[in-house]
Amino acid sequence: MEERAAAPGAGTVVNALATGRGAAFALDLETTATVALDPDAEGVTGTIAGAPDGDTTLIERCVERVVDRYGADEGGAVETESEVPTAAGLKSSSAAANATVVATLSALGLEVADDPDADVTRTEACRVGVRAARDAGVTVTGAFDDASASMLGGVTVTDNGADELLASDDPFAEHALVWTPPERAYSADADVSACERVAPMAELATELALDGDHARAMTVNGLAFSAALGFPTDPAVEAMADCAGVSLSGTGPSVVAVGEREALATVRERWDERDGETRLTETRETGVRVL
Repeated sequence: MEERAAAPGAGTVVNALATGRGAAFALDLETTATVALDPDAEGVTGTIAGAPDGDTTLIERCVERVVDRYGADEGGAVETESEVPTAAGLKSSSAAANATVVATLSALGLEVADDPDADVTRTEACRVGVRAARDAGVTVTGAFDDASASMLGGVTVTDNGADELLASDDPFAEHALVWTPPERAYSADADVSACERVAPMAELATELALDGDHARAMTVNGLAFSAALGFPTDPAVEAMADCAGVSLSGTGPSVVAVGEREALATVRERWDERDGETRLTETRETGVRVL
């Protein structure tokens, strides 16, 4: 019983650390998980391609949670490989969890779909991965905003305390430019108290997102959380005249701008002068897919 699934990373519209409500959108950068289940195996062994010393707790816990709920004590192995850089604010953990959960469900012969008559709905599969992320300690809020955007595609607005979708059907088809500096930042290490001090701006950004004004919500969020978390606002300011919206993604350090491709190419010329890597990609309206 071996199956593969791929899930996209995501960018931030509203960081949930301040208020518990957040919003995110899928990016066309994928993480792939291969899961092989064996009824005779004891436990689950994880591997991350290209990172022999990488922490595999999350992906192992995803398989264990799926098997505990839907299987019959199968063990096995899971391997992930990714275009999404880790600890860069681009939701690598959510993508890995979603891909692993869906690959495991598929290996059990279960259909994952939006249809309420499916074996497992995509929203419930997403919640399994969120719970595994909490078990593994890789998230402060549970990151249901990030995970739901990755699982469902498009843009989602969520209540992370209740793992509840507040909005998930607004169109958000944009080109996206991602700048990732060399340093890394882990979500679990974020200064929550500093984020809570910008709660009024987070509330404003959330209301904009709920009204469908996702690009402006990004910019409000990005300026507030860059200041709260100690990241420079210069990259966002450099982009503002030539993009629809720009934000620090997650708890950083990546910055994501969305808008017209030609205008973003102008922003890329500026960001390319900075240390790190730029990627010109797109938002994505589709989420996890079985390969």
